[in-house]
Amino acid sequence: MKFETIVRETVLLDPNDNMARKNIPNEIRKDPLTGRTSRICHFRELKWEKPDLSKLVAGTESWCPFCPDKVLKVTPCFPEEIIPGGRMTLDNKVLFPNIAPYDRLSAVATLGNRHYIPMTEIEPRRIADGFRLALKYFRHLDKIKHPESVYHLISWNYMPASGSSIIHPHLQVFASSFAPNFLREKLEAARNYMDKHGSNYWDDLVAAEKANADRFLGEIGRTKWLTVFAPLGAVGDVTAVVDGVRSTLELTDQDLNDLAAGLTMLMAAYDRIGIYNFNMSFFAGSSQDDHARFHLIFSPRIYFNPAIGTPDVAALGRLLGESVCMGFPEEINKLLKVEFE
Repeated sequence: MKFETIVRETVLLDPNDNMARKNIPNEIRKDPLTGRTSRICHFRELKWEKPDLSKLVAGTESWCPFCPDKVLKVTPCFPEEIIPGGRMTLDNKVLFPNIAPYDRLSAVATLGNRHYIPMTEIEPRRIADGFRLALKYFRHLDKIKHPESVYHLISWNYMPASGSSIIHPHLQVFASSFAPNFLREKLEAARNYMDKHGSNYWDDLVAAEKANADRFLGEIGRTKWLTVFAPLGAVGDVTAVVDGVRSTLELTDQDLNDLAAGLTMLMAAYDRIGIYNFNMSFFAGSSQDDHARFHLIFSPRIYFNPAIGTPDVAALGRLLGESVCMGFPEEINKLLKVEFE
């Protein structure tokens, strides 16, 4: 397992120090699987001031389509040949077609009746039950042998900086025969890795990170949690790899509990440094992909300039595909690890 870092340094004359020479370190890191590069730079204290979220949330409940007084009246239904009855439910959580679909089987799953839930108040059971509802949908599609039931993916955009347009917590749920770009790249690279080395990349990664310890966070059941060496996010990413699992359909009920528990630990840790937005996505192969290993990625989101709402993705990331992280993943690991100890 090769963790490749290209160390760089910028020299400038600092106007805050009488134009004295100043050396600013930065790094280019290569993802060990895909070779995609990430820049570790723009260093700053990893601490943010949260705004008054009550002002942000105020009034949004009156028009929210996911609140209990409206969710069964204004949300769409699947045709009978897909889902008899049009929707699926689990307690007070509801799954229905996405009215702005990403694919043929694109759905939304609400995480219960409560409209706004601060990160530190999202219970593991709520998350696990949301995953259970999505798995209920996926397993139904597999049972009816729908041709799109190949890759089974869940994403979560929490709060506006993540790209979420609705405050009410909900999951994006879809099955597709066409893997999204990053998943497709990972699966192809993992297949090449297995052909070359005769082993599963993700198993080797977990073993290497556990031995190294600088980025390993901990274990919950058979899930292994670690900060990502070459992250996509501005404040680093965390991945959870589930031992022996290739596809989403292979996750057990206990796996869902363990994934949910780890996510709430991450939310608590990032909340302490003032972060209140995140993206989360499942990455999984099909049931035949021995080179795959189910993993999720949790990526906190920020505003570079909260005063004017500057997002954390600019031209470098959006158009050139190069991510920027404002801290060393090993230092970010230390901030998060207290929750896993």
